[in-house]
Amino acid sequence: MSAPAPSAGTVTDAPAAPGAPTAVSPVAEAYARLSEAFPDLTVTELGTTEEAPRGQGWASAAGLAAAGPELDAFLAWDEAQVLRDYGQPGRPDVVAGFGLHRYAWPACLLITVPWFLSRRVPRLPVEHVTYERELGRMAVRVTTFACLPDDPAAALPGARVVPDEEALRTEVRAAVAEHLEPLLGGFGPRMRRRGRALWGMATDEVVEGLWYVAGLFGEEPRARRELDLLLPGSASARPYVGSPAFRELTGPDGEALPTRDRVSCCLFYTLDPAGTCATCPRTCDADRIARLTAAAAR
Repeated sequence: MSAPAPSAGTVTDAPAAPGAPTAVSPVAEAYARLSEAFPDLTVTELGTTEEAPRGQGWASAAGLAAAGPELDAFLAWDEAQVLRDYGQPGRPDVVAGFGLHRYAWPACLLITVPWFLSRRVPRLPVEHVTYERELGRMAVRVTTFACLPDDPAAALPGARVVPDEEALRTEVRAAVAEHLEPLLGGFGPRMRRRGRALWGMATDEVVEGLWYVAGLFGEEPRARRELDLLLPGSASARPYVGSPAFRELTGPDGEALPTRDRVSCCLFYTLDPAGTCATCPRTCDADRIARLTAAAAR
Protein backbone atom coordinates (compact mmCIF):
# COMPACT_ATOMS: atom_id res chain seq x y z
CA MET A 1 0.00 0.00 0.00
CA SER A 2 1.16 3.54 -0.62
CA ALA A 3 2.08 5.72 2.30
CA PRO A 4 -0.46 8.25 3.51
CA ALA A 5 -0.40 11.92 2.67
CA PRO A 6 2.82 13.45 4.03
CA SER A 7 2.62 14.66 7.59
CA ALA A 8 2.97 18.36 8.22
CA GLY A 9 4.67 18.07 11.60
CA THR A 10 3.47 19.94 14.68
CA VAL A 11 2.77 23.50 15.73
CA THR A 12 2.27 25.27 19.02
CA ASP A 13 -0.60 27.42 20.18
CA ALA A 14 -3.04 25.58 17.93
CA PRO A 15 -6.73 26.28 18.52
CA ALA A 16 -8.78 23.86 20.49
CA ALA A 17 -10.74 21.38 18.44
CA PRO A 18 -14.28 22.43 17.59
CA GLY A 19 -16.94 21.42 20.06
CA ALA A 20 -18.78 18.13 19.93
CA PRO A 21 -21.83 17.90 17.69
CA THR A 22 -25.23 18.35 19.27
CA ALA A 23 -26.33 14.84 18.26
CA VAL A 24 -24.64 11.59 17.35
CA SER A 25 -24.15 11.46 13.61
CA PRO A 26 -24.79 8.29 11.59
CA VAL A 27 -21.14 8.41 10.50
CA ALA A 28 -19.63 9.31 13.89
CA GLU A 29 -18.64 5.73 14.70
CA ALA A 30 -16.79 5.36 11.41
CA TYR A 31 -14.90 8.61 11.97
CA ALA A 32 -13.99 7.53 15.49
CA ARG A 33 -12.64 4.23 14.23
CA LEU A 34 -10.67 6.03 11.53
CA SER A 35 -9.00 8.32 14.06
CA GLU A 36 -8.28 5.39 16.39
CA ALA A 37 -6.55 3.42 13.64
CA PHE A 38 -4.91 6.46 12.03
CA PRO A 39 -4.20 9.08 14.73
CA ASP A 40 -2.69 11.47 12.17
CA LEU A 41 -6.24 12.36 11.14
CA THR A 42 -8.95 13.51 13.55
CA VAL A 43 -12.44 14.27 12.29
CA THR A 44 -14.72 16.52 14.31
CA GLU A 45 -18.37 16.91 13.38
CA LEU A 46 -19.98 20.32 13.77
CA GLY A 47 -23.39 20.77 15.29
CA THR A 48 -26.12 22.48 13.32
CA THR A 49 -25.41 25.91 14.81
CA GLU A 50 -21.64 25.58 15.24
CA GLU A 51 -19.38 27.73 13.12
CA ALA A 52 -16.49 26.13 11.26
CA PRO A 53 -13.09 26.87 12.81
CA ARG A 54 -11.04 29.67 11.28
CA GLY A 55 -7.52 31.03 11.52
CA GLN A 56 -4.36 29.48 12.93
CA GLY A 57 -3.83 27.02 10.11
CA TRP A 58 -7.44 26.15 9.25
CA ALA A 59 -8.35 26.26 5.55
CA SER A 60 -11.85 25.89 4.23
CA ALA A 61 -12.37 23.59 1.28
CA ALA A 62 -14.48 26.30 -0.33
CA GLY A 63 -11.63 28.78 0.08
CA LEU A 64 -9.16 26.40 -1.57
CA ALA A 65 -11.58 25.84 -4.44
CA ALA A 66 -11.87 29.61 -4.94
CA ALA A 67 -8.17 29.64 -5.91
CA GLY A 68 -7.51 32.94 -4.14
CA PRO A 69 -5.53 33.99 -1.03
CA GLU A 70 -6.53 30.89 0.94
CA LEU A 71 -5.05 28.61 -1.70
CA ASP A 72 -1.95 30.83 -1.94
CA ALA A 73 -1.37 30.43 1.80
CA PHE A 74 -2.04 26.69 1.66
CA LEU A 75 0.49 26.12 -1.13
CA ALA A 76 3.10 28.35 0.55
CA TRP A 77 3.54 25.56 3.10
CA ASP A 78 4.25 23.01 0.36
CA GLU A 79 6.65 25.39 -1.36
CA ALA A 80 8.59 25.93 1.87
CA GLN A 81 8.62 22.20 2.65
CA VAL A 82 10.08 21.30 -0.74
CA LEU A 83 12.80 23.94 -0.42
CA ARG A 84 13.63 22.84 3.13
CA ASP A 85 13.71 19.10 2.44
CA TYR A 86 15.27 19.04 -1.02
CA GLY A 87 17.38 22.18 -1.08
CA GLN A 88 15.79 23.45 -4.25
CA PRO A 89 12.51 25.11 -5.18
CA GLY A 90 9.84 22.92 -6.69
CA ARG A 91 8.21 23.75 -9.97
CA PRO A 92 4.93 25.59 -9.28
CA ASP A 93 2.90 22.83 -10.92
CA VAL A 94 4.63 20.17 -8.81
CA VAL A 95 4.06 22.14 -5.60
CA ALA A 96 0.38 22.55 -6.48
CA GLY A 97 0.11 18.80 -7.10
CA PHE A 98 1.62 18.07 -3.69
CA GLY A 99 -0.85 20.46 -2.09
CA LEU A 100 -3.84 18.85 -3.79
CA HIS A 101 -2.68 15.38 -2.72
CA ARG A 102 -2.24 16.47 0.88
CA TYR A 103 -5.80 17.74 0.97
CA ALA A 104 -7.57 15.18 -1.23
CA TRP A 105 -6.09 12.05 0.40
CA PRO A 106 -7.76 12.68 3.80
CA ALA A 107 -10.81 14.40 2.29
CA CYS A 108 -11.74 11.29 0.30
CA LEU A 109 -11.62 9.26 3.51
CA LEU A 110 -14.44 11.39 4.92
CA ILE A 111 -16.70 9.66 2.40
CA THR A 112 -15.09 6.31 1.68
CA VAL A 113 -14.49 5.21 5.28
CA PRO A 114 -18.16 5.49 6.41
CA TRP A 115 -19.13 3.60 3.24
CA PHE A 116 -16.54 0.89 3.87
CA LEU A 117 -17.26 0.45 7.58
CA SER A 118 -20.96 1.30 7.94
CA ARG A 119 -22.45 1.35 4.44
CA ARG A 120 -23.35 5.01 4.91
CA VAL A 121 -22.29 7.71 2.45
CA PRO A 122 -22.28 11.33 3.67
CA ARG A 123 -22.67 14.22 1.27
CA LEU A 124 -20.01 16.85 1.97
CA PRO A 125 -20.00 19.85 -0.36
CA VAL A 126 -16.92 22.04 -0.03
CA GLU A 127 -18.84 24.47 2.18
CA HIS A 128 -19.07 21.75 4.85
CA VAL A 129 -15.38 20.85 5.26
CA THR A 130 -12.49 22.69 6.91
CA TYR A 131 -8.95 21.33 7.17
CA GLU A 132 -6.10 22.01 9.60
CA ARG A 133 -3.09 20.38 8.02
CA GLU A 134 -0.51 20.93 10.77
CA LEU A 135 -2.19 18.59 13.24
CA GLY A 136 -4.21 16.56 10.73
CA ARG A 137 -7.67 17.75 11.73
CA MET A 138 -10.85 18.07 9.69
CA ALA A 139 -14.10 19.69 10.80
CA VAL A 140 -17.19 18.59 8.88
CA ARG A 141 -20.90 19.22 8.86
CA VAL A 142 -22.91 16.13 7.90
CA THR A 143 -26.53 16.91 7.03
CA THR A 144 -27.46 14.17 4.54
CA PHE A 145 -26.28 10.65 3.82
CA ALA A 146 -27.21 7.61 1.73
CA CYS A 147 -27.76 4.15 3.17
CA LEU A 148 -29.34 0.78 2.40
CA PRO A 149 -32.97 -0.13 3.23
CA ASP A 150 -32.07 -2.47 6.11
CA ASP A 151 -29.87 0.12 7.85
CA PRO A 152 -31.36 1.28 11.20
CA ALA A 153 -30.26 4.79 10.24
CA ALA A 154 -32.65 4.77 7.27
CA ALA A 155 -35.33 6.37 9.44
CA LEU A 156 -33.14 9.25 10.56
CA PRO A 157 -33.52 12.80 9.26
CA GLY A 158 -31.28 13.40 6.27
CA ALA A 159 -31.23 9.74 5.20
CA ARG A 160 -31.52 8.93 1.52
CA VAL A 161 -32.31 5.25 1.09
CA VAL A 162 -30.97 3.51 -2.02
CA PRO A 163 -31.99 0.01 -3.12
CA ASP A 164 -28.74 -1.95 -3.25
CA GLU A 165 -24.95 -2.05 -3.09
CA GLU A 166 -24.43 -0.82 -6.63
CA ALA A 167 -26.67 2.15 -5.99
CA LEU A 168 -24.65 2.88 -2.86
CA ARG A 169 -21.42 2.73 -4.87
CA THR A 170 -22.98 5.26 -7.23
CA GLU A 171 -23.58 7.47 -4.20
CA VAL A 172 -19.91 7.17 -3.19
CA ARG A 173 -18.73 8.20 -6.64
CA ALA A 174 -21.18 11.10 -6.71
CA ALA A 175 -20.31 12.32 -3.19
CA VAL A 176 -16.57 12.29 -3.85
CA ALA A 177 -17.05 14.01 -7.22
CA GLU A 178 -19.29 16.67 -5.64
CA HIS A 179 -16.56 17.47 -3.14
CA LEU A 180 -13.51 17.23 -5.40
CA GLU A 181 -14.76 18.86 -8.59
CA PRO A 182 -14.58 22.46 -7.26
CA LEU A 183 -11.13 21.72 -5.79
CA LEU A 184 -9.83 20.30 -9.05
CA GLY A 185 -11.07 23.49 -10.65
CA GLY A 186 -9.11 25.55 -8.13
CA PHE A 187 -5.87 23.57 -8.12
CA GLY A 188 -5.95 22.45 -11.77
CA PRO A 189 -4.65 25.59 -13.53
CA ARG A 190 -1.72 25.81 -11.10
CA MET A 191 -0.94 22.14 -11.75
CA ARG A 192 -1.14 22.71 -15.51
CA ARG A 193 -3.55 19.77 -15.70
CA ARG A 194 -7.19 19.50 -16.58
CA GLY A 195 -9.97 17.07 -17.37
CA ARG A 196 -8.84 13.50 -17.67
CA ALA A 197 -5.49 14.07 -15.92
CA LEU A 198 -7.15 15.62 -12.87
CA TRP A 199 -9.76 12.87 -12.57
CA GLY A 200 -6.99 10.29 -12.86
CA MET A 201 -5.44 11.89 -9.79
CA ALA A 202 -8.82 11.79 -8.06
CA THR A 203 -9.05 8.06 -8.79
CA ASP A 204 -5.66 7.52 -7.17
CA GLU A 205 -6.60 9.50 -4.05
CA VAL A 206 -9.80 7.48 -3.56
CA VAL A 207 -8.02 4.16 -4.02
CA GLU A 208 -4.81 4.73 -2.11
CA GLY A 209 -6.42 6.40 0.89
CA LEU A 210 -8.94 3.66 1.56
CA TRP A 211 -6.45 0.91 0.67
CA TYR A 212 -4.04 2.27 3.27
CA VAL A 213 -6.45 2.73 6.17
CA ALA A 214 -8.20 -0.58 5.44
CA GLY A 215 -4.84 -2.19 6.10
CA LEU A 216 -4.83 -0.51 9.51
CA PHE A 217 -8.33 -1.91 10.10
CA GLY A 218 -7.03 -5.39 9.19
CA GLU A 219 -9.30 -5.48 6.13
CA GLU A 220 -6.93 -4.81 3.24
CA PRO A 221 -8.10 -7.71 1.02
CA ARG A 222 -11.73 -6.62 1.35
CA ALA A 223 -10.75 -3.06 0.45
CA ARG A 224 -9.19 -4.26 -2.80
CA ARG A 225 -12.38 -6.12 -3.70
CA GLU A 226 -14.59 -3.17 -2.79
CA LEU A 227 -12.45 -0.68 -4.70
CA ASP A 228 -12.44 -2.84 -7.81
CA LEU A 229 -16.24 -2.69 -7.76
CA LEU A 230 -16.33 1.02 -6.93
CA LEU A 231 -14.03 2.08 -9.75
CA PRO A 232 -14.24 -0.52 -12.51
CA GLY A 233 -12.66 1.73 -15.14
CA SER A 234 -15.82 1.80 -17.22
CA ALA A 235 -18.22 4.52 -18.36
CA SER A 236 -20.39 3.84 -15.31
CA ALA A 237 -17.66 5.33 -13.11
CA ARG A 238 -17.19 8.62 -14.95
CA PRO A 239 -15.75 11.19 -14.38
CA TYR A 240 -13.13 8.96 -12.72
CA VAL A 241 -10.38 7.72 -15.00
CA GLY A 242 -8.88 4.26 -14.76
CA SER A 243 -9.32 1.52 -12.21
CA PRO A 244 -7.52 0.52 -9.00
CA ALA A 245 -5.31 -1.78 -11.12
CA PHE A 246 -4.43 -4.04 -8.21
CA ARG A 247 -2.09 -6.93 -8.89
CA GLU A 248 0.20 -9.23 -6.94
CA LEU A 249 3.93 -9.73 -7.22
CA THR A 250 5.86 -12.71 -5.88
CA GLY A 251 8.39 -12.06 -3.14
CA PRO A 252 11.75 -13.81 -2.68
CA ASP A 253 10.19 -16.51 -0.50
CA GLY A 254 7.17 -17.00 -2.74
CA GLU A 255 4.95 -14.67 -0.74
CA ALA A 256 2.26 -12.61 -2.44
CA LEU A 257 2.97 -8.87 -2.44
CA PRO A 258 -0.03 -6.69 -3.36
CA THR A 259 0.64 -3.60 -5.45
CA ARG A 260 -1.16 -1.41 -7.96
CA ASP A 261 -0.34 0.88 -10.86
CA ARG A 262 -1.29 4.49 -10.33
CA VAL A 263 -3.26 6.29 -13.00
CA SER A 264 -1.31 9.52 -12.46
CA CYS A 265 2.20 10.63 -11.54
CA CYS A 266 2.90 13.13 -8.74
CA LEU A 267 6.13 14.27 -10.46
CA PHE A 268 8.24 13.65 -7.36
CA TYR A 269 11.07 12.58 -9.65
CA THR A 270 11.52 16.26 -10.61
CA LEU A 271 12.98 16.78 -7.12
CA ASP A 272 14.76 13.44 -6.79
CA PRO A 273 15.46 11.67 -10.11
CA ALA A 274 16.02 8.39 -8.25
CA GLY A 275 12.84 8.68 -6.24
CA THR A 276 9.47 7.36 -7.32
CA CYS A 277 6.37 6.24 -5.44
CA ALA A 278 6.02 2.50 -4.85
CA THR A 279 2.91 2.39 -7.04
CA CYS A 280 4.18 4.78 -9.73
CA PRO A 281 4.12 3.40 -13.29
CA ARG A 282 7.79 4.46 -13.44
CA THR A 283 8.72 2.00 -10.64
CA CYS A 284 9.73 -1.39 -12.01
CA ASP A 285 8.54 -4.62 -10.41
CA ALA A 286 12.01 -5.49 -9.08
CA ASP A 287 12.12 -2.23 -7.13
CA ARG A 288 8.57 -2.77 -5.89
CA ILE A 289 9.44 -6.23 -4.60
CA ALA A 290 12.51 -4.88 -2.80
CA ARG A 291 10.52 -2.08 -1.16
CA LEU A 292 7.59 -4.27 -0.16
CA THR A 293 9.87 -6.96 1.24
CA ALA A 294 11.84 -4.40 3.26
CA ALA A 295 8.64 -2.85 4.60
CA ALA A 296 7.29 -6.26 5.67
CA ALA A 297 10.53 -7.00 7.52
CA ARG A 298 10.30 -3.84 9.67
